[in-house]
Parts: sequence; C-alpha cells; structure tokens
Amino acid sequence: MAEDKGDKTEQPTGRRLEDAIKKGMIAHSSELQTVFVMLAALMALRLTGMETWRLMSLTMAGVFTHLHQTPITVNALPDYMISAALLFGRCVGPVVIAIIIGSLLAGGLQNRFQTASEALEPKWERLNPLPGLQRMFSFQSVPPTLISSLKLSIILLLTYAEIKKVVSDPIFFTSVDVARIAEFMAQSSFSISLRVSFSLVVIAALDYAYQLYKTHKSLMMTKEEVKEESKNSEGDPQVKARMRRRRRAISMRKMLSDVPNADVVITNPTHLAIALRYDAKTMKAPIIIAKGSRLNALRIRELAGQHQIPIIENKPLARLMYKHGRVGGEVPAQLYIAVAELFAWVYRANRFKYYSQQNRPT
Repeated sequence: MAEDKGDKTEQPTGRRLEDAIKKGMIAHSSELQTVFVMLAALMALRLTGMETWRLMSLTMAGVFTHLHQTPITVNALPDYMISAALLFGRCVGPVVIAIIIGSLLAGGLQNRFQTASEALEPKWERLNPLPGLQRMFSFQSVPPTLISSLKLSIILLLTYAEIKKVVSDPIFFTSVDVARIAEFMAQSSFSISLRVSFSLVVIAALDYAYQLYKTHKSLMMTKEEVKEESKNSEGDPQVKARMRRRRRAISMRKMLSDVPNADVVITNPTHLAIALRYDAKTMKAPIIIAKGSRLNALRIRELAGQHQIPIIENKPLARLMYKHGRVGGEVPAQLYIAVAELFAWVYRANRFKYYSQQNRPT
C-alpha cells in the first residue's frame, strides 16, 4: 500500500526544532518544576532552620521581656515595622531565594536555557476567561483529573508509612514543652516533605519522558513539509540542479577552448582523455589543461585531431591522471617520470614542432 503523503513519518529538521523553541513548543513537565521547588525549599529550611528558630526565639523573648518598657507611639511605629520587615526577610528570604533558583533551574533545564521569544509576546486573547472555563468543564478535563488523582494516590501510598509513624509518636500522649513540640513538628514536616519529594521525582521522570515523546511526535513532519522547508531554506533543488549543470557547461567550454594549446593528449583509449601542456621556460612541470570522460573525452580527441596534437593511448597513466590530477594544476608528483618519458617520446617523434615551440618569439 502506498504511504499517505500526509503521514508524519520524517524526523523534525533543525529549523523546525529552532522554531519550536522560539514558540515555546518544548517538552515541559510541571511535576519536574514542583520537584525542583520542593527540594530547593527543603534544602534551604534544612540549612537555615536552626538560625531562623534562634532569631525568632530571641526576638520574641526580647519583645515580651521589655514589653512594659516599649513605647507605643506614632513616631516609634515605623521603626518597629522596619525591624519586623528585616526579621521577616532574614527568616523567609533564604527559602524564597532557594525557591526562585529552583524554579529557574527547572525551567532552564527543560528549555535548554533558551528564551522562547514568540511565546513571550503578549496575546490579548489569553485574558479571555471563557476558553479557560470551557476547557475546565469540558470532557477534555477528565483525563488530566484522573491522572492527577492517580499521582495523589501514588504519593499517599509512598508516604503512608512515614505519616503512620508520625501519628503514632508518643508526643501525642505525653506532656512536653513547647520547644519539643516545635522540634517534632519541624522534623516530621521535613521527613514527610522529603518522602513526598522523592515520590514526585519518580512521577516527574515518567511525566517528562512522556512530554518529550509527545512533543517530538507533534513536531514530526511529512515528506512534503520536508521538501517545502528545503526549498525555502536552501532554494528549489531543481533550480539548483540547473545552475550546477550550467556552471559545468561553462567550465567545460572554457576547458575545451584550451585544448588546441596542448602538447599531447593521453587516452584510455575511448573512455578517458587528458590534455597536457608543458613550457620549459615558464613551467616547473607539465600542467593538465583539460580532462574528460565519455562524450567529453571524445570531444577532446576530436579537437586534438583537428589541431594535429599527438594522441597517445596509455590506460594506466590516463586512469591515474584522471583520478588524481585537476584541471589547471600540475601533474601529480608520483607521475613525473611516466609523463617525462611520454614528452620525450613526443618530442622525438615530432622534433620540428618541438623546435618551433622552443624558439617561438615572445
């Protein structure tokens, strides 16, 4: 059965991938974003939690100790607000900074730290709430809801043992001081959050792999799209082929025009033809002024015959000269001896022509 031209069977080209990145059409997993944010926040709390607790304890102790000496006036309130804001920044700032870094790192890793310029352009239709409400209450929202429920079930399953351990702790049945309660809450929260984060790592890995597959699948191209893109980026192949043929024809005409200046033509005998010229006064070695195969070789032999240029059959030398030599260049160094013997034979066979060439007036 013939393949449908509309089937997307071709891999996306480099230009297609670049355009997709500019438009923001990249594999993006919200679960991976959540994992980075949670792990960054937990790390920040782990590193700064004790210092935060110490600052809050000292501040509260100082406030309550000197409460009766603290003036409550209009002039004093700005200073109190500034002190409270600085304390809040010292306690919450590290966590907020860690969350921002984690979010930026997750986004950068997914889009390869490239900016989606077209995706950042403002689109006023996005402000219309009706399409969002239609998607929310349409049948299309059912699969994502089921997937979210499945993710929540996986998280609860993986964290059930830790939650059960926390609930059964003796602290709920004994009398303890406030410091112990705070320590227990911090440890329990950190332990449960860490277990949740590890659960999300598994989910995020699976989700990101699926998003990669889905995005790659959507960027696949049909054969017609590949051809059209090739035409737009590199030009029409048919036009380029005609231009190449035209350049070859011009080059061949120029090369054939130099054949009458040759001293000898080496043939294969009919398949190849190479025209050589040598002037001892101006050249270090003979040069190849023309070479061709099949019809071009026939044309070179015809021109050589018309201008009484010696034609010598030497199959091995013709093959090597055609393969390794270039038009306008000297004969290959490894063929110097064979070519020298050839020219010696030509000069002996046609001494009058050789003598006239050597004494040609300048």
